[in-house]
Amino acid sequence: MKSFRKELWFNAPTRRAFINITPQIVQCLKESGIQEGFVLVNAMHITASVFINDDESGLHHDYNVWLEKLAPHEPVSFYHHNVGEDNADAHMKRQIMGREVMVAITNGKLDFGPWEQIFYGEFDGKRRKRVLVKIIGD
Repeated sequence: MKSFRKELWFNAPTRRAFINITPQIVQCLKESGIQEGFVLVNAMHITASVFINDDESGLHHDYNVWLEKLAPHEPVSFYHHNVGEDNADAHMKRQIMGREVMVAITNGKLDFGPWEQIFYGEFDGKRRKRVLVKIIGD
């Protein structure tokens, strides 16, 4: 069994962003040389997320609206965590959207269903953060 590890770095220019990272994951898979196995992709920051869904702008807009209703950014004084900070909502948004995804690898390709793509979700941007890609298999 082989193992491959790589960190991807992101610096979203906005507080919230959804970035399709599928091309970077496909490139990591090529670099790994693994044909059969699994890829784990996880956000290595507590105010960011990795998730799988459709790459459709209306859906991303709906996510933003929905997340803001569930965990509004303001008023920042609403959250106990925000003493000296303003990102409590980002922690909650990450909890809702998830920390990581795992995808099967078959014949050297990501074994996706229709329309599936991997996204990095940023909820407290404007600074550098990383995503771990770990691939294991043969």
